[in-house]
Amino acid sequence: MKNFTHAIPTKLYFGEGQIDKLDAALRGFGKNVLLAYGGGSIKKIGLYDTVTGILTAGGFTVTELSGIEPNPRIESVRLGVKLCKENKIDVILAVGGGSTIDCCKAIAAGVYYKGDLWEMVASRHGILKALPLVDILTLAATGSEYDAGGVISNLEINEKLGNVYTYPAVSICDPTYTYSVSAYQTAAGTADIMSHIFEGYFSRTEDSSLSDYIAEGILKTAIKYLPIALKEPTNYEARANLMMIASVACSGIPEYGKQGTGWPCHSMEHELSAFYDITHGVGLAILTPRWMRFILKKDPSCAWRFVRFAKNVWGLSGDDETLAIAGIAALENFFREAKIPMTLTELGIGEEHVAEMAAHANRGNYLKNAFVPLTTEDIEEIFKNCL
Repeated sequence: MKNFTHAIPTKLYFGEGQIDKLDAALRGFGKNVLLAYGGGSIKKIGLYDTVTGILTAGGFTVTELSGIEPNPRIESVRLGVKLCKENKIDVILAVGGGSTIDCCKAIAAGVYYKGDLWEMVASRHGILKALPLVDILTLAATGSEYDAGGVISNLEINEKLGNVYTYPAVSICDPTYTYSVSAYQTAAGTADIMSHIFEGYFSRTEDSSLSDYIAEGILKTAIKYLPIALKEPTNYEARANLMMIASVACSGIPEYGKQGTGWPCHSMEHELSAFYDITHGVGLAILTPRWMRFILKKDPSCAWRFVRFAKNVWGLSGDDETLAIAGIAALENFFREAKIPMTLTELGIGEEHVAEMAAHANRGNYLKNAFVPLTTEDIEEIFKNCL
């Protein structure tokens, strides 16, 4: 087991009706609030009116930033920083899914950053000085409500990069706010949750048992509750469990004590989103089974982890060689039954940028320390296997 550090300073209010904590959560930081959200779904479900009602009753001064993209762009970060400086914002309130929260983390840090904001996104740094951030979560997927990371896109140069900025001070997670999430986005969000687990679970570390059992429990919870949420969108038990595992999956907890992997599927998917602006979870669902089959073939010594995955997550039995393959097939079938597109061709994506995407995903030989090390040529083959 490797050494690790536990540091999650976010206070998380979970459950129905926790919006009543919003006034107190904001009040300690000041009166000037940047209210940030995406395409307007919070207005359709009445959450916008609820939030603005609380802000008005509390005497807060509100500046709005709307239209944050599903793959948040550097332009939104720049606009948010401009609004914060012009209006002397004390605290940012992000209402939405992971994309909105990611964007607001970068905005919060960008207010104090000296230099170009894309430089902030692209350069390596730790946690930055930032405005306080409070969020109200409306989509179970990225786990951004409980970590410091954020992913920002620059479509002018076809780059989508993850970095760390700041932790939310407070996250309000009410599962009822996810009732209206479409079946497509619910399935894509769950694929994202599961990918956050796969990226750390498929590690060479064999003696971090608690981390492995937590990871397997999260995967089994996703497998149990996604079909229920798709069939019964307002099933509180299903929505609550999916929201809870989303927060834990990307918190770092399931990777405690484990050797890092570089998160190969995320590295590859960020290229797809940077070039084609696709739904992140869909890209991950397409890539993951192909990556699994590729690395199993390239290095059969990793089969033990796939055997464990098949046994402990899917409850399968049989000889090891059969199990390793069967676990991957079970995952692919699970995504397919959730109506997630399972080829890039279905998304209108061809080979035209494969070489460029592969080279950028592996820049600096980035994936040399993955569970099974990947070369740029390996990544090209995985992309082509997804067509």
